[in-house]
Amino acid sequence: MKQFFDKPTVQYWGKFIGKTVFYFAILLMLIYLYHYKNIDGGSFIYNEF
Repeated sequence: MKQFFDKPTVQYWGKFIGKTVFYFAILLMLIYLYHYKNIDGGSFIYNEF
């Protein structure tokens, strides 16, 4: 098993897949957090005039 993970191609693809999953998780987190942002939120101070 250790010999399998010591191969350069496995290490390359492992890093590539790891980074892809990591950045995809960050992207999903940012989309999730943006969901909570209310674009129309808050009253504009000059709406009453």
